[in-house]
Amino acid sequence: MIAVTDLVKAYGSQVLFADVSFQLNPGCRYGLVGANGSGKSTLLRILAAAEEQSGGSVSAPKRLRIGVLSQDHFQYEQTPILDVVMMGHRELWDALGEKDRILEASTEHFDGERYAEVEDLIVSLDGYSFEARSGEILEGLGIPSKLHNQPLSTLSGGFKLRVLLAQVLASEPGCLLLDEPTNHLDIISIRWLEKFLAAYGGCAVVISHDHRFLDNVSTHILDIDYETVSLYTGNYSAFTVAKVEARQRKEGEIARQEKKIAEHKAFADRFRAKATKARQAQSKLKQMDRIVIEPLPRSSRRYPVFQFRQQRPSGKKALEFEGVSKAFGDNQVLSDVSLNVRRGDRLAVIGANGVGKSTMLKIAVGELAADSGNASWGHEVRAGYFAQDHRQAFAGSDATVESWLGAACPRETVGSVRSRLGKVLFSGDEVEKKLTSLSGGEAARLIFARLAVDEPNVLVLDEPTNHLDLEAIEALVAGLRTYDGTLIFVSHDRWFVSQLATRVFEITERGTNDYPGTYDEYLASCGDDHLDTDAAMLRVRREKRARKSGETKVDKTTAPLGNAKKIKQLELRRDVVTAAVEEAEQRIEEIDAAFCRPGFFEENDDQTIRSMQAERDKLATDLEQLMSEWEELESTLENGSA
Repeated sequence: MIAVTDLVKAYGSQVLFADVSFQLNPGCRYGLVGANGSGKSTLLRILAAAEEQSGGSVSAPKRLRIGVLSQDHFQYEQTPILDVVMMGHRELWDALGEKDRILEASTEHFDGERYAEVEDLIVSLDGYSFEARSGEILEGLGIPSKLHNQPLSTLSGGFKLRVLLAQVLASEPGCLLLDEPTNHLDIISIRWLEKFLAAYGGCAVVISHDHRFLDNVSTHILDIDYETVSLYTGNYSAFTVAKVEARQRKEGEIARQEKKIAEHKAFADRFRAKATKARQAQSKLKQMDRIVIEPLPRSSRRYPVFQFRQQRPSGKKALEFEGVSKAFGDNQVLSDVSLNVRRGDRLAVIGANGVGKSTMLKIAVGELAADSGNASWGHEVRAGYFAQDHRQAFAGSDATVESWLGAACPRETVGSVRSRLGKVLFSGDEVEKKLTSLSGGEAARLIFARLAVDEPNVLVLDEPTNHLDLEAIEALVAGLRTYDGTLIFVSHDRWFVSQLATRVFEITERGTNDYPGTYDEYLASCGDDHLDTDAAMLRVRREKRARKSGETKVDKTTAPLGNAKKIKQLELRRDVVTAAVEEAEQRIEEIDAAFCRPGFFEENDDQTIRSMQAERDKLATDLEQLMSEWEELESTLENGSA
């Protein structure tokens, strides 16, 4: 599909990668990995023809449509959310718009020939289900249908980027190029995206720092390292093993060559002066000269070292929530939450975006006040906090990296402070960087260095992996595993959670679930359904309807006679609605088939065509209402409530 040959990219004397050749094939999903600054995003831009390479070539079929995840939502601020998504498929969006314009002008003049051409194009692109497909993608990414007709400006920044992700997914490109698509997603939405990509028939290249996402999605890994790009078959876990083995093979080959050179040299030195062996010694020297050892290039991977320890243990109770509730206006995010965190717990707080995970941590550390209830620390607790917006730790500071960390440990020497900074990858002139110029990953590493200085006995971490690369995430896991204090953290990175959690606290719209075990044990106990967006959305809709109507769940087998009779009436109505849905769908199919029949528009007059189109539009509207009623009936019956 896309062929890359002898690709080179350099900025002046700095070579990102060279001698790169690989082919991207349909049906394959490539995880693109490498250290921060190694050129991952640059390679994506080159593949998308958005940036010039320094050498080599990238070739792709002329009609290949490439979908690139945009970050510019400002151009769509006043556009309805669903329209923003549908605009991603430009050819189909333009065709639907032209069809509407032809119909609007039909009272004066109906261009039947052009209408037929547009209709053929729409049908060939499966255009009549496009709106429904776009809506499903939005719901899968956590944006409910009630918001789909609202302008994009009504959403927060993270959800706007979800809409742009939905836009590129709905555009049905032959090749998807996604740069950090999981950054603003919660666990449920990430799981939905995994399923979407697994069913995607085109070629996908994805940059991600989420280990489990790469494992679940990737069929191949493109690794940028040693100033080149290497292709590995398999997911991320398979790649990590294969890369180590490949490096060991190269090191072993070099060791064998060096041993052979040493043997030849020893022979030549020993027998060079003997006349009977001089010719053999000379031969050995020539053999030595023919052995060329190519030095292994240095890896661009850099692993920080995070070391956390507690100054002294806390009491048995580390943190307690008693009936905590919190709302922002009409949005109730926490309702009567109670939790007792014990010393030594490694508690993962999980749940969909917006259910109050970060709010809960902010209440714990005193950044927010609860509307009711109480959050209190235990005896001798010394808490260290990593905020999701971790740059707030630098607010208003014009300090350098070295002076900021040095201020936290004034009794330590300059050498000791620099040693701490070196462990988190600040060396040389980098220690003189201003805090305001740090990247997200650099800022995160510096704050972890500060937490190491503070020696808290409770660490409270809100999305600590958001700006870290894969190497830093692995290093953070290693550091937290050896930490002997209490750990409370929020993360959407399932690999990170699975490596650390010994207790899982899930917040949902139904309430909370406190599970005393690891994340994998938790999944085994409740299944993967809570990560399935379709099931989750249906469950949420049912719960909201139940709360709105004040209904309570009733078992059919124990329901009073009057309620049982009502249930029977609902079942009859459901059957009627089901039949109406099938009838409407069949008639729509008949009209679409007629429109697609060769010669249809030549054989029928304008009035007939307009009449059939009007009938189809009405059927589509009726079908939407029928499906909504069917969902309502089905939900009520499943709840056993009349």
